[in-house]
Amino acid sequence: MNIVFVIDQFGKSGNGTSISALRMAENLRERGHLVKVVAGTADEEDDAYLTGIKRYPVLYQLCKAQGMFLAKADEDVLKEAFQDADVVHFFLPFDLCRQGKRIADSYNIPTTAAFHVQPENITSSLYLNWFQPLNEWLYNRFRGFFDQFDHIHCPSEMIKNQLVSRYYQAKMHVISNGVSTVFHPKEVSKPEAFQNKIVLLMVGRLSREKRQDLIIKAVARSPYEQDIQIVLAGKGPWRRRLEKLGRRLSNPPQFVFCKQEQLIDLMNYADLYVHASDIEIEAISCIEAFSCGLVPIISDSLISATNQFALSNDNLFKAGDSNDLEQKIRAMIENPKRKAALSKYYLKYARTFQLKSCVNQFESMLEEAVLVYEGEKKTSPIRDA
Repeated sequence: MNIVFVIDQFGKSGNGTSISALRMAENLRERGHLVKVVAGTADEEDDAYLTGIKRYPVLYQLCKAQGMFLAKADEDVLKEAFQDADVVHFFLPFDLCRQGKRIADSYNIPTTAAFHVQPENITSSLYLNWFQPLNEWLYNRFRGFFDQFDHIHCPSEMIKNQLVSRYYQAKMHVISNGVSTVFHPKEVSKPEAFQNKIVLLMVGRLSREKRQDLIIKAVARSPYEQDIQIVLAGKGPWRRRLEKLGRRLSNPPQFVFCKQEQLIDLMNYADLYVHASDIEIEAISCIEAFSCGLVPIISDSLISATNQFALSNDNLFKAGDSNDLEQKIRAMIENPKRKAALSKYYLKYARTFQLKSCVNQFESMLEEAVLVYEGEKKTSPIRDA
């Protein structure tokens, strides 16, 4: 198939959505598909049709702080990329994708979409996630876009249920974004600075809804406080606040932003993975961690899908409760046999999320959209031109 991805930001230097899109594109190309990408911005090595990014003063700075950009909706670039397309897949409900959807419809090209951004992610950045009417307004605003599609890719059952409960009309395809087989156990020695330390790792954007502050607070009250080293892999607007909060610890948190090879090493020498986020559609980083044999402790937040990866109560803590998190961390430290057993279970469980299987499901969704199109015997003007 000739497939077009439309996304505001593309490539491994972007956010989780852009990285997932890159991996999916690479795997589809390996299967013989032609995959073109329209994006506002992309890594230099990625061959993409670029539209440029919006630079409205306040909006640009807010988005940049969160590690993302909003793309310009360039009609000419979109039309060029859509030449001979069999199907167009849209990743986000913003201007570029909205304009792309209008163009694809005018050319009678079948389309699919993905739900990768929760309204709560946006309102949390504005310190308004507590204001439920605003969250509901955004869900309704997004529904106007997503109800134009017959097929929506949902990275988790949780987000599917959120959309169904708000009367989104499309067929929901629950498909993990998947992880590469490069995330696997390997022998890695701890860096000298971390020798004799219990390394707690969390990977993700440094922002309010990710709740890295809970890890710092939990460690601060732990009887093992002097032995624990927190490593926070990611970047974002909350770094200064977390640095300030972490000064109270004997071993202040280490902040890193890793290349993939470095991240794999980090996941293999760390002792525990903590995913404290209140809001999450899936959290590929958590899957990557337990694919390396790292045992996770995960928030049980109702609007975070990550708790679906908890294989036992030992792997869950009460959302927003640093006391409960401290108890779960302590239990893992004091019960190494239990942790070792869980590590083995997680390695088996991780096979479910291998990228090959997820690409199969994603490919089937695209094929279904194309078959429906062909069954309706539609003709694309762009192909007849």
